[in-house]
Amino acid sequence: MTSEAGLVAVASYLPQGRMNAAEIALATGLPEQVVREKLGIVRKVQPGNEDGPHRMAVLAAQRLIREQQLDPMQIDVIISITEEYKEYPVWTTGIALQEEIGARRAWAFDVAQRCGTGVLALKLAQSLIRSDPDVNTVLIAGGYRNVDLIDYKNPRVRFMYNLAAGGGAALVRRGGPNPLLGMAIRTDGSFSRDVIAPRGGAGSPLGDWPVPYLEVPDPAGMKQRLEERSMKNFLAVVDEALGRSGMTRQDIGYLAILHMKRSAHLGVLRELGLREDQSVYLEEYGHIGQIDQILSTELAMRQGLLADGKALVWVSAGIGYAWDAAVIRWERA
Repeated sequence: MTSEAGLVAVASYLPQGRMNAAEIALATGLPEQVVREKLGIVRKVQPGNEDGPHRMAVLAAQRLIREQQLDPMQIDVIISITEEYKEYPVWTTGIALQEEIGARRAWAFDVAQRCGTGVLALKLAQSLIRSDPDVNTVLIAGGYRNVDLIDYKNPRVRFMYNLAAGGGAALVRRGGPNPLLGMAIRTDGSFSRDVIAPRGGAGSPLGDWPVPYLEVPDPAGMKQRLEERSMKNFLAVVDEALGRSGMTRQDIGYLAILHMKRSAHLGVLRELGLREDQSVYLEEYGHIGQIDQILSTELAMRQGLLADGKALVWVSAGIGYAWDAAVIRWERA
């Protein structure tokens, strides 16, 4: 029995609503050209009232199961990557997902690392398959709508104006195609309180505040530290994951990367020696947290951007701060 895991399939769910650059400009007071060119948002996905994070995870998982003609009873483990902002504040969404998709043999748990959670879950799925002979099929699924937590009149959260909504799912299987190879994670706790919801926690209940809006207490300090460390850590986790896979930057065929401002996206590609067509810039979708890598991979498959034998690299960064990378050897175009 092989102990290696492969990424069998991905699937996403996107709500129908959209907020375009002109609407974001109106809400924020920024020029529309700045929203489009600097923030890199042509439009982004907006959830409807019915699009709860868990519900979107269920819809993405159901789509994957349907398209793969998968019997849910074959799933051994469910890893929920649904964001902490969800339908209920104290709730294990993985167990609810297990019930709603009919995976009654599986056991389930939730994991959280902000926008790094999808890559982290891929590493956990790989580790479970390697370490436990009873785990053969792992479903990763989650939903995200932290767009609700953004006050567009607050310039301190400008870098999060791209937050959007959606759900995603990934299927990992022992001996499956597209082997999961090396992975790397770095965290830096000096950023742990740079982006917070100051109301809504145990020490500061919401009271009359209707929404636990995200806040950046020290935007100048955070910006300075990110400029010093973020690009370095992005490149470091990619290089570490490639090295553990016996590969180099020249082996990258496609980079599935989170949405960020346009200059940063192009900067990462340039540093890695990649062409713009070796990634999809998510300017038509916005930043859907930990779902970005799933969506990017799905878009790359549709557009024929994945090359056999080359490295598909998932890379993310999450507030906290975490940088994650995973290498997948693509075996089917």
